[in-house]
This record gives sequence, structure tokens and C-alpha cells, in this order.
Amino acid sequence: MQELIEIPKDLSALDGPSLVLGIANTPQELEAVQRLRYEVYTQEMGVHFPEAIDGRDVDHFDEFCQHLIVMDTKEGKAVGTYRILSPQKAVEAGGYYSESEFDLSEFEHLRPELNECGRSCTHPDYRDGGVIMLLWSGLAQFMRCHGLRYLFGCASVSLLDDGVQAAQVWQLAKQQLEEYKGQPKVTPHHPYPIHLLEEKAAGERISQSRMPALIKGYLKLGARICGEPAWDKDFNAVDFPVIVDIENMDRRYRRHFGFD
Repeated sequence: MQELIEIPKDLSALDGPSLVLGIANTPQELEAVQRLRYEVYTQEMGVHFPEAIDGRDVDHFDEFCQHLIVMDTKEGKAVGTYRILSPQKAVEAGGYYSESEFDLSEFEHLRPELNECGRSCTHPDYRDGGVIMLLWSGLAQFMRCHGLRYLFGCASVSLLDDGVQAAQVWQLAKQQLEEYKGQPKVTPHHPYPIHLLEEKAAGERISQSRMPALIKGYLKLGARICGEPAWDKDFNAVDFPVIVDIENMDRRYRRHFGFD
């Protein structure tokens, strides 16, 4: 593993986990990432992976991506991951993963600086915020090192709750799409029926607490939802397209992640 940032054990607890952030660069590390993705997504979202192999989430894009990995060195296991597809590697892969779900033609002028992230995943025992902040630090470091301005990806919202969370996110998405009217946006190839989200929002007492933690985190960074959602039936999810412009990122996070 190409190590990026090490967090000493004594920052959490004397007998706590030793977390190390790096890039998976061996077959064993990539397999650990793929197994973590498979376990979390199938158990928590009921995802069906068409190309899964022996309990691993494997697809065409993996070989073109850099895979951030957080290891608990005390336990010897992968506890968090993100995969990154740079503009150059997207060309080699035949496009971005997101293009299987969205028409990105309005982002054509952004492609030289458009970095895609996806397959965000954290082990359920490590969701106190530390792992995701490490992963975001890794994303920021990658963006800085490669001089990239835009970070784009699909934020999945599970439908296991019958669409309640997705309806909450859609209410916010509508506001943002109106606020950023005239800005480039993407269009889903297979849209999730908006009327179902509207009906769910009207029939449920929707609260901010239902907002998925990852999407709340993106919004704090200064991300915007840049299109209507897609229906990912394999993932049993509604996918919202999200983009972060590093130059317009919240100032606190620009400083925290070393952009200022």
C-alpha cells in the first residue's frame, strides 16, 4: 500500500485502532477493497452486483481507478475506501462510470479537470467520522497533486426505506436546481419517477435527520446536486449527481484540506 497519511493510535485511544490511509497497489489490497464494498452494499442496501466474483464487487472500471484504502493495521483489515477515476484514465476506460447513468454532455468543457469519485464505503464499526475524513483528505490530496478543479460522482440513496430518504434529498435537490438554474447539469438515462418522490414527501413527515450522512457531508463541503436522480435498479437506489467546484468550496474545508 502506498501510504499517504498515518493516524497514530494515541489520537483516539491507547488501545484504539491504528488507521492508515493509502492507495491500494497490490492484488491483495484491491481484493480487500472489493470485499468491503460487496459486504457493505449487499448487506445494507440489498445491492445486486452483476459482475461480482466470489464475494467481491468487481467491474470494468476498477482496473482504471486509483483505490483509496483505510486500513486498521491493528486488526489487519480494510475499513474504508473510495475509488478515483481521473480525466486521463476515464478516456482509457471509455468514459466515466457516471456516464452509464447520466448524460454528461453539458460537462464536456469540464472534462480536462473533472475527477470522478465513487464506491464510497466504510465498515459499520468505523463510522464515527474519522475514516471518511481520512478518505476526503486522500481525495483532496489527489486533486491538488493533479491540478484538478471539479469532483463529480453519484450519491446513492437506498430504497430499502421505501423512498423516504430519497424524497428528503429530492426536496433539497429541487431547491438547488432552481438556485443554480443556468449552470451545467446532467440528465439521467433512466430517471427515477419524480412523482413517486413527491408523493412520498407529501405523505411523510420528512425531517432533516433522514438526510443521508454522506450527502450532508458533501453539501457542507459546498457541493451542489446537478441534475434529477437516476434509478439504479442493481443498487436498489436513487442516484443523485453531485459536483464540487474546489474554487467554490467552503473556506473552512479549503483550509482544512490544504487548498488555501
